Amino acid sequence: MEEPAASLPAKFFVNRGIVTSRTDMQNLLRPLLKQTVGYRYFRGRELVASGTGWVERIVADKPDVSTYFTPLAICINVDSFEHLEFETRPDQLLVYALVQGDERVVLEFVPSEPGTRAPVEPRQLEFDTSGFVQMELLRLEPDEEGA
Repeated sequence: MEEPAASLPAKFFVNRGIVTSRTDMQNLLRPLLKQTVGYRYFRGRELVASGTGWVERIVADKPDVSTYFTPLAICINVDSFEHLEFETRPDQLLVYALVQGDERVVLEFVPSEPGTRAPVEPRQLEFDTSGFVQMELLRLEPDEEGA
């Protein structure tokens, strides 16, 4: 009697790889959620566009949700891409490349330096009051009015 063929173990990656599974792509991109990233869009070898944006959403299995990259917001639908390539930089941050045909979007985490803000990091509106004088008007107490 022949033993049933053992199922193949799941793939594993260490610091770099090419991922085609939608679930794996979504899991690998999850650390970018609500973070500032730099993006570069290539068509073939030509750099078409680049910028820095805030990752608002990462979705899968939602065909009605588009992928877009703008300085204000980024939404990534992993179903827009054939595969994801990732590699660990020497500073231990990841570089991601989302690939569809001869087009690719390269994403890199943009960390904030202590005491500085990333270019599009959400922040409270700042109002410069250095050119204004604040005055406080006090009302006299009743016993001081006629004295």
